[in-house]
Amino acid sequence: MTNYQFNLERAREIDRMYASPDISAQRNFVMELLALNRGECVVDIGSGPGYLLAEMADVVGPTGDVCGLDQSVDMNNVARKRNSRRSWVRVDEGDVLSLPYPSDTFDVAVSTQVYEYVTDIPRALGELRRVMKPGGRVVILDTDWDSLVWNTENRVLHQRICDAWEEHLVHPRLPRVIAQQLRRAGFTLVSQRVHVLMNTELGENSFSAAAMRSIADFVPGHRGVTKADAEEWVMDLLRRECAGEYFYSLNRYACVGTA
Repeated sequence: MTNYQFNLERAREIDRMYASPDISAQRNFVMELLALNRGECVVDIGSGPGYLLAEMADVVGPTGDVCGLDQSVDMNNVARKRNSRRSWVRVDEGDVLSLPYPSDTFDVAVSTQVYEYVTDIPRALGELRRVMKPGGRVVILDTDWDSLVWNTENRVLHQRICDAWEEHLVHPRLPRVIAQQLRRAGFTLVSQRVHVLMNTELGENSFSAAAMRSIADFVPGHRGVTKADAEEWVMDLLRRECAGEYFYSLNRYACVGTA
């Protein structure tokens, strides 16, 4: 789906990121939108390290079923280990373009930070519609990368870094059109909401610290950005932190619908 590789090292980095207070708050936001009930059958498409699987499983309980789907073997191993004591959780390897589930299976589906990596959105949403029970609820959350705000001194270099970072995505502004895409796939739109990730300090456990590392690792070799450029960009952000001028904000948009 993308040239961004979710290998073992990346899986460990994402696991640390998803344990952060910032992403924990995002999960609270998503869980509120899901409004799960005891005994429901739920799927997390792009389940990653399995934190959301665990929270959903604890709500639906052993009378429910929770499925996680991810194409990364390393991610799936992390998720299975995290949920090893929840027998009603299963983690499958698969692709959003061909979901490995029968039609009319799920009461609820959720996907966070996945569809922006998918090449064929209509096909992926058609598959999602197929596996949903009539009236089933879906929550899709993705980032509009134009919403990124980072206080930097060298604005020209920062823009070059951001442009290079967008190469790890297929749809860097997907939230603007996902509602229309859902309707075309046969869903009814219920609501659209925004969740803001904001840091005013570059703490080790902040989302933006992990994002800074991921971006600096990815961008060299993309759109003419060098390793020296990436290192200078990081140093700029560290200087803003030392000067008490650090600021980071990013919007993630949730689209809620029914089948």
